[in-house]
Amino acid sequence: MRVQRKRSYLTFSQMQKIGGFLFTLPFVMGFILFFAYPFIQAVILSFNELVLTSETFELQWRGLYNYGYALQVHPEFSRVFTEVLVKLATELPLILGFSFFAATILNQNFRGRALVRMLFFLPVILGSGVVMKLEMNDYSQIMLDAIRQSSSVFQGDALQAMFESARLPDGMVEYIVNAIESLPAVIRASGVQILIFLAGLQSIPREVYEAANVEGATPWEQFWLITFPMLTPLILTNTVYTIVDSFTAMNNELVLLIRETMLRGAGYGVSMAMAMLYFAAISIILIIVFVLLSRRVFYQV
Repeated sequence: MRVQRKRSYLTFSQMQKIGGFLFTLPFVMGFILFFAYPFIQAVILSFNELVLTSETFELQWRGLYNYGYALQVHPEFSRVFTEVLVKLATELPLILGFSFFAATILNQNFRGRALVRMLFFLPVILGSGVVMKLEMNDYSQIMLDAIRQSSSVFQGDALQAMFESARLPDGMVEYIVNAIESLPAVIRASGVQILIFLAGLQSIPREVYEAANVEGATPWEQFWLITFPMLTPLILTNTVYTIVDSFTAMNNELVLLIRETMLRGAGYGVSMAMAMLYFAAISIILIIVFVLLSRRVFYQV
């Protein structure tokens, strides 16, 4: 007498879990192989001093000396650290606001929309690799100086005088002037964020807007009651991406300072201590931002 065995099938929930695990497996393996091990080495170096010998290198234990040197002795680390944080706090709202505005414009139906999208994403390509190296080495600075000298309308003094004549508060005038002067950098840093916002706008069902029109909602009400709440997850995503991208950019002054300290300054130990302090600051900022914004994120069920 044969005994029929029951076939075991995976439930939909189990299949989702397995799919999620397989999807994240490459990232986990890459994290372990290419981040975890170098990170542990950097932590060890931050508490030691690397001394090169004729054949290899040796580590001399220094404890917290490297951290104290970076914070109290090094003449530029604290200043550059503060300037980088202030620059991020200034440019972050500008990048997110411009990205959202540009994505809203690009989401409209008009001729040449694909070309305009390419032009908005082009600064991301030009801001990497060889072009960024040319900019960092001041090869393109001659052209930029010529453009600035030929147009005095957009210089800081002229802009400040124009806004001061409108009797705006001094703090607002300074922020507006700095925002206008940093507009090229904001546009260059907004390419990926524009694409993310654009994908979010296109994923909102048209039926929701049609129902809102039937109910008599104005475009302004539709924006604040439909568009903005459904894009809050992407606002959180773009905020985190912008912070990480700004802190790890090739032309970041603090990254360049850490590299210069490692190669021509106080050595590997102090530079790794600077890097660990920088990493801790980035982690704390990301945690604070995630906790504050995640409370206001709306997830469509």
